[in-house]
Amino acid sequence: MALNLQSIYVLASGSSRAMEQLDTITNNIANVNTTGFKKMLLKEMSQRIDENRGDSNHLFVFSRFEETPVILDQGSLKKTQNHLDFAIEGDGFFQIETKDGNLLTRDGHFFINDKGFLVDSNGNYVLDDLGKKIELDSKLDISVGSDGTIFQKGEKVAKIKVVAYKSVEAFGYSYYRPKGEEFEPKFLIRQGFLESSNVNVINEMSEMIISQRRFEIYSNLIKSLDALEQKTNEIGRA
Repeated sequence: MALNLQSIYVLASGSSRAMEQLDTITNNIANVNTTGFKKMLLKEMSQRIDENRGDSNHLFVFSRFEETPVILDQGSLKKTQNHLDFAIEGDGFFQIETKDGNLLTRDGHFFINDKGFLVDSNGNYVLDDLGKKIELDSKLDISVGSDGTIFQKGEKVAKIKVVAYKSVEAFGYSYYRPKGEEFEPKFLIRQGFLESSNVNVINEMSEMIISQRRFEIYSNLIKSLDALEQKTNEIGRA
């Protein structure tokens, strides 16, 4: 019985991992066309369970996913000709003021709202290097230098803030939260461009097929183990 219980733990763990991986891969594929989206992976860890049975201890060791790290690799840049589209080439994120606090994004598809402030596609404020909202004149041409400095009529109006961290965690709606240590970013701002997702859909589809097969294998093994247990019980009652 102990052997079967341990086997169930191992198989259930493998099945759960396959489902978690499928969920993550599905999310990556769903965001393949999302501007500035960063691929997510699953980091694996081992979990130990000690079970006491009379005078003996049974140790079950199986794997599960500890976290979902964000892969910060650069996505390709797509030219849009929109003077309020900005892409970061290199390190870092734009900093956005939201009701949930300051968040990070690589989605530089910006607008000027009816109050004259630079906002993102969710209507949240883009911050400058002083942590303030950026006010612009929508009637004037806008040019942005490679360091993020914004000019109107040849005069500096503000400088877009770019911050970088060793790691971040996904928040949703193309936003991320800082997680790792902050560092000085090396970057260029490209006006009239947007950064594509860094998801490789062909690789993700291959991983999805592998995960689906893995899930099917674990499911079939659990069914076989259950059938074997029933046969064993029938023999024991005979």
